[in-house]
Amino acid sequence: MSRRLIVGISGASGFVYGQRLLQMLQPLELEVHLVVSKSALQTMACETQAKLSDLSAMVHQLHRNEDIGASIASGSFRTLGMVIAPCSMKTLAEIATGNAGSLLSRAADVVLKERRRLVLLARETPLSLVHLRNMVSVTEMGAIVAPPVPAFYARPQNLDEMVDHTLGRVLDLFDLDSASVRRWDGIASRPSN
Repeated sequence: MSRRLIVGISGASGFVYGQRLLQMLQPLELEVHLVVSKSALQTMACETQAKLSDLSAMVHQLHRNEDIGASIASGSFRTLGMVIAPCSMKTLAEIATGNAGSLLSRAADVVLKERRRLVLLARETPLSLVHLRNMVSVTEMGAIVAPPVPAFYARPQNLDEMVDHTLGRVLDLFDLDSASVRRWDGIASRPSN
């Protein structure tokens, strides 16, 4: 079996997380399957110059979100798991309630039922009680909620470094090393100001 990873991109602000994740996966020799929500396409147009064809060129297969019969909708299609980057509160709610009406939420549901790794870059602020309860719910189901929060100890010089560090930590959750994470090695080794 080839090593496969599913990447989902939903409609929350932060399209760059999904786009950059696909770029970071390129040298890792994974079979990447991508599903993009309709809202994510709108966000892509607002936040980037990217086209869907740009994303498609970086993956093994781009799946239509309406294609419930796609390979990634079945537990027999073995994968390492799935990352949804970014994950909107709508998508989080669908996963938390088992509403598998789209391929994005169905693939996440399959990953959970098969006890594979599901990482959600939940993107919203401030958080309502509904958001928090949905995060607790998916965590109890086995998902990992990993909001894209920058690590300032890495002393990022720009937005790209902040994004890369966050995504590098996400890839750590799959034991994949993208070499983009500045590892914490203790206070004693930090340069003094």
